[in-house]
Amino acid sequence: MEQPAQGIDLIRIFVGDQGAWIYLEILFRTLIVYGYGLLLLRWLGSRTIGQLSTVEFLLVIALGSAVGDPMFQPDVPLLHAMAVITIVVLANRGLDLLIARHKRVERLVDGEPRQIVDQGVLSEVTGDAELGASEIFQKLRQAGVKQLGEVSCAFVEPNGAMSIFRHDGTPPWGLPIVPPWEIVAPQVIAADHLVDHQMHLSCCHCGTTIAVGAGQGPGACRRCGHDRWTPATC
Repeated sequence: MEQPAQGIDLIRIFVGDQGAWIYLEILFRTLIVYGYGLLLLRWLGSRTIGQLSTVEFLLVIALGSAVGDPMFQPDVPLLHAMAVITIVVLANRGLDLLIARHKRVERLVDGEPRQIVDQGVLSEVTGDAELGASEIFQKLRQAGVKQLGEVSCAFVEPNGAMSIFRHDGTPPWGLPIVPPWEIVAPQVIAADHLVDHQMHLSCCHCGTTIAVGAGQGPGACRRCGHDRWTPATC
């Protein structure tokens, strides 16, 4: 069992007792962990980090850990922590310079904007999309959107924010998203159901909206192939 520290040993506090080679190991460890953290954040996607860029979020995490450990762990020398902080800041600054000068690096690190709504229809309708339909509908409702037809186009920016552009004038018919489907489930009409009067129907999966005449059925969605429809609103 280690003996508790007696008094204030400035050499132990600042330098430690592991020799000068420990700083080379710190450099190696910090760069490896920094790079690995960057890869993981890119894999997780922009919605995980909110309004910060990937580099900013990684900097906050790395500095928080490097600053916190030496504050309450007496076996972590201050110079070791200061070396880690310096390396992280320099690596972050170098990455910022690369991003500013090279668009390819910027795309690799921060990602690119993605269109998620195009003329009232969801652009991302596959199961492996980063944002699910319910999350997209939530963000649209927060912007005051009641049905997808109101949206001309919408994009998810690299920092996770959503940019929404509405139709000018009266919006076309579209898939209703108010109230949330988790509260009131939409009326579902099957693809082979024959309607008794002319109406507009929206695909429950992607939002494609069609007009169906009396005595006709909507059939499968021509865009995504799904067969569940609901009455559209305008």
